[in-house]
Amino acid sequence: MFAAERRQLILEMVRANGAVSLRELARVVQTSEVTVRRDVRALEAEGLLDRRHGGAVLPGGFTRESGFPQKSHLATAEKTAIADLAASLVGEGEAIVVGAGTTTQELARRLARVPGLTVVTNSLLVAQALAHANRVEVVMTGGTLRGSNYALVGSGAEQSLQGLRVSRAFLSGSGLTAERGLSTSNMLSSSVDRALVQAAAEVVVLADHTKLGSDTMFQTVPTELITRLVTDEPPVHDERAAVELQALADQGVEVTVAGPDADTADGPSGDRRPRRDMPLPGQRRTTTGRNGGLGPQLRSAAPLSDQPPPTGERARVADLRRR
Repeated sequence: MFAAERRQLILEMVRANGAVSLRELARVVQTSEVTVRRDVRALEAEGLLDRRHGGAVLPGGFTRESGFPQKSHLATAEKTAIADLAASLVGEGEAIVVGAGTTTQELARRLARVPGLTVVTNSLLVAQALAHANRVEVVMTGGTLRGSNYALVGSGAEQSLQGLRVSRAFLSGSGLTAERGLSTSNMLSSSVDRALVQAAAEVVVLADHTKLGSDTMFQTVPTELITRLVTDEPPVHDERAAVELQALADQGVEVTVAGPDADTADGPSGDRRPRRDMPLPGQRRTTTGRNGGLGPQLRSAAPLSDQPPPTGERARVADLRRR
């Protein structure tokens, strides 16, 4: 395929889906990610698309947000692996909140098998995934329906969360950086996500590698409030994502990497979860944590199912694994 033909196909894919990962583009045009990256740079120079970390999107900068149909076709394998691993963190009889998003929808499908679970959500898609789970109680917020992502937003949603307290919040977003944390392109969605965070003792962010290093308009969860990040392994040439993961770990976020072809282990919910160890660049570092003790450092760790849940202040050791 000639470069012009390849770039036209890339442009058509981005226009059809709103956002496409470099990995998916390379698969469709049957070339390497290095070549696709050059093509994306050339198209960006012409103003036809915008580069984002690990992918390409339609022009629009910080304010543009893809709709659900576009998001549902982006990084599907990665989202599945992330959802498998995130579900293993949830135990029988827990009460949690789950925000809106395609990755959290995947998580909800797996939570249907956890007995005695209570899920509070503002997402119609999350509620639908759990609608026929006899052993799961679903509590929906009030609010106004936002059709682009099938979520309830506004003052009604925020007020319904007042006085609520649960063990964990599972959230997704449009971008994640060590500097600002999780962010989204919509003001109403960000306000509800902040209310979900206030209701939870711990915050778990679900974000595939295409969101790492991307920053959007409205901050939802600052980095210091994120307990754990569940993500997938970035492509080999995506050094920026690896550096971003290290920066998040340095700030006290436990980073857990999932992979569709990695070894599995049983989680608290009885599911099988994929894992992949990911080496990060640079030497191991020990820093002073926010609680005055030792901060995060890269190390080998036992599986999550073998570790007791964090007590007291949030655990400060990054859950970054190596082979």
